[in-house]
Amino acid sequence: MIFVLRLAGLIFVAYLAVLALMWAGQTRLVFLRPRATLPDPQRFGYPSGRRITAVTEDQIELQGWFIPPGGSAPGPALIFFYGNGETVATLASVIDQLRPPGMGFLVIDYRGYGQNGGRSSEAGLYRDAAAAWDAMVAQPEIDSSRIAVYGRSLGTAAALSLALARPVAAVVLEAPFTNARGLAKAHYPFVPPFLIRLSLDNAHRAERLEAPLLVIHGTRDEVVPFSMGEEIARLGRAREFAVIEGASHNDLHLVGGREVLTTIERFLKQAGMADAR
Repeated sequence: MIFVLRLAGLIFVAYLAVLALMWAGQTRLVFLRPRATLPDPQRFGYPSGRRITAVTEDQIELQGWFIPPGGSAPGPALIFFYGNGETVATLASVIDQLRPPGMGFLVIDYRGYGQNGGRSSEAGLYRDAAAAWDAMVAQPEIDSSRIAVYGRSLGTAAALSLALARPVAAVVLEAPFTNARGLAKAHYPFVPPFLIRLSLDNAHRAERLEAPLLVIHGTRDEVVPFSMGEEIARLGRAREFAVIEGASHNDLHLVGGREVLTTIERFLKQAGMADAR
């Protein structure tokens, strides 16, 4: 009996230690902050692309890529917010899978990511999104009334936050989650909800969204449950919920192939991004 009590005590202490780590380290768990040098867009086949610097409200300089839409008149554009563990450098070779033809494209590294300074945080993520918008509307090649946002995974929180704060023309969400507590419950059911300090409340923001919405989700997503994508599509009154059969979290474009970009192009055209073709 003494052995059993001691074992139970050790298990309880270990459990408390795990909870303490979750409390203290959840920001680091959500914001992995990979480091990478920002490459030149020309190296990846974008002769008109250029590096860009977006400055946040709290004076953090964020580096990224801007690719103009082409043509003589200001055109539509897409701001892309990537997922956790990604950088502009890791996405450089697949931008063509994300950028509809005829549209300008902007992607920045978040604070603490790539070669940027600053400390990652939820509030910082939203400031970074606002800085990306400000940088985009400052480009003379862009029609500021036709700027859409595309968020993937963690980036869906940035995209939805921006869509409520700026006159975003359309929203594309890939693998969106409902909120931090819901995602924690899916992966760490032993952790009490009150220990989750982050909000990342996509569900609440989706309810308030007025811009046209497209949600894309893979049926075998092992990171963000497919049911969360369904819920965000319902709450945001999505014009379309694109289901990619058999796709997991990180191979959606590989499994979906051309269908994914075609779906995005069609949605943006219907949402008034007339130059998307």
